[in-house]
Amino acid sequence: MSLLSSPLTLRCGLELPNRLTKAAMAEIMAPKQNPDDKFPRAYSEWADGGWGFIITGNVQVSQTYLGSPKDVAIPLPNAGTPALQEAWRNWATTIQRSGTPALVQLCHPGRQSPQGAGKRSILTKNLAPSAVALNLGSSFIPRVATSVMFGTPREMTRAEVTEAIQQFIAGAKQAHLAGFKGIELHGAHGYLIAQFLSPKTNLRTDEFGGTPAKRAEMVLRIIKGIRAATSPQFCVGIKMNSVDVSEQGDGGLQACLEQMGLIINAGVDFIEISGGSYEDPSMFQADRTAPVIGSTAAPAAPARIPKASTRAREAFFLDFAKTVREYYPKIPLMVTGGFRSRVGMEAALESGACDIIGIGRPAAVVPKLPKLVLLNKEVVDADATIRLKHVEMGWLMRKVPIKSLGAGAEGAYYGGQIGRMGKGLQPIDTRV
Repeated sequence: MSLLSSPLTLRCGLELPNRLTKAAMAEIMAPKQNPDDKFPRAYSEWADGGWGFIITGNVQVSQTYLGSPKDVAIPLPNAGTPALQEAWRNWATTIQRSGTPALVQLCHPGRQSPQGAGKRSILTKNLAPSAVALNLGSSFIPRVATSVMFGTPREMTRAEVTEAIQQFIAGAKQAHLAGFKGIELHGAHGYLIAQFLSPKTNLRTDEFGGTPAKRAEMVLRIIKGIRAATSPQFCVGIKMNSVDVSEQGDGGLQACLEQMGLIINAGVDFIEISGGSYEDPSMFQADRTAPVIGSTAAPAAPARIPKASTRAREAFFLDFAKTVREYYPKIPLMVTGGFRSRVGMEAALESGACDIIGIGRPAAVVPKLPKLVLLNKEVVDADATIRLKHVEMGWLMRKVPIKSLGAGAEGAYYGGQIGRMGKGLQPIDTRV
């Protein structure tokens, strides 16, 4: 049995049939913030695909602050009507109909909530640990775009931090009630939890800032609160940043590892290693040398087994995961980003750096990727690859000096593929 196809039991007792995870991707199809019929229709494509487990896209814990105007959000207290609760149960039941466990990714955007996303007035400022504005670029256009779309956030009061903690706990309770097997806290990509963990965005000197441990206090209270509000068998994972650690000075790595130790002790079942933010969108860096979608480039050469050097760089965040493994050998680690071949995935697992392989954009193109390709014994290693065409921005957008525009174009394109599945259509196959 290959490592990819081997089962894994998490600390909460959740059994994963294999090591392949459909990672979280933005669906961008909930204008009323509810998981309507499009969601079970789209997720039914992944349900029968042979995944080890499935993670939903961002579900916002606040109706006031959303990551996009079409995010799913946790119902307001006492607003969970029978019809809405049934929609949630239908979503959970559909995803798990073939025995694949599903988790809800819970998120609060903090300072990364764009204007028009959420039930708030145009004058209401975003919330953040400290009043540190986004930096999308130093030239005139990025500064104006930042000011118009996000503004400078307002530092959260202690009461507001406590409220956000309770919102995450309420989100986990909602997922538990609906029948999901667990949740993943989004503590990466520059969202609120990541903002609290980072000394760049958390300048507080109260119990929620000032030291690595205090910057982690918010998420520790969230984890402990979820454990108390659900059940011992309910899975709690967290996605954490890696690439921005190097930007925090010589103590950045040690601070991050200290925070991870506290988070592990608080009771998480796995840690997903990712990275990047709106300021540095490194979570969208794969396939840059691939042909552009819609181009007339010649067909790709026949697939070949990747060289060792290619396999070594295939996972963006694997080196950081290896460091985490040295310090915390027992916590299951999931690495997401850049995997494009069975050989590369097996090599990552064999190295001991990770236990779970997260797959994002390829899963939006081939939703049954494990069953059809990666775990299919009839597909030889040389053919067990999935390299995608690069999503190119329009010429006008390429002139704008904002790095996150490219990430936005990528996200919108693959969100559109999920939207196609939500309409009962198949995604467009952009493999090369």
